[in-house]
Amino acid sequence: MDRADVQTKSAGTFSDYLSGIFAWMFAGLSASGLVGYLIANSGDSIKVLFLNPISFFVLIIAQFGLVIFLSARITKLSANAARALFMAYAVSVGATLSTIFLVYTSSSIMRVFFITGSMFLVMAIVGYLTKVDLSKFGALLIMGLVGIIIASVVNIFLGSDSLQMIVSYLGVGIFLGLTAHDVQKIKKLYAEFGSAGNLAILGALSLYLDFLNLFLFLLRIFGVGRD
Repeated sequence: MDRADVQTKSAGTFSDYLSGIFAWMFAGLSASGLVGYLIANSGDSIKVLFLNPISFFVLIIAQFGLVIFLSARITKLSANAARALFMAYAVSVGATLSTIFLVYTSSSIMRVFFITGSMFLVMAIVGYLTKVDLSKFGALLIMGLVGIIIASVVNIFLGSDSLQMIVSYLGVGIFLGLTAHDVQKIKKLYAEFGSAGNLAILGALSLYLDFLNLFLFLLRIFGVGRD
């Protein structure tokens, strides 16, 4: 983060700042879940609109574009624009995730959500309290993430249940690590820049992605499929 991009600190305590980040993260997760549920339980015409291959790939491309744009331009945007783009991203993710409500039972989705929340909270506390510099593990975690992405793509062609399960367990470990890493990073950025420059939305986006991916990997492990 360049000092030229973030000029001034804003008043307030870190606990208030972090609470705001978690509030935006939860708002994003709620929007994704609600949109996904509504699409999954909508009429066939809506499902055809959102759950066909063309729409899926368009949404995926749009999501990558939004993440890249937000990450690169976050300090240049107005507060309202940054928040609107974050929520637009969350809504688009909800559309692509609507299939989980068709594949897994509602009870198992809720159970995995609470498991995810518990694990996420523990690692967030670790990231907040630990004196160990987790930044040195960041590159390793990103390398691991790239590795499981490649393995997942390969498994599309192999169709191996064993490989999928290995990738899922590795994914859980990686995103637990990233959760602690990102919370500590948020703490360090606040110490240097305060809450200036929409950094809260950038932090919310990071934690949203950590929670969401942790949830999806856990769902592959513990989710119960519909009959």
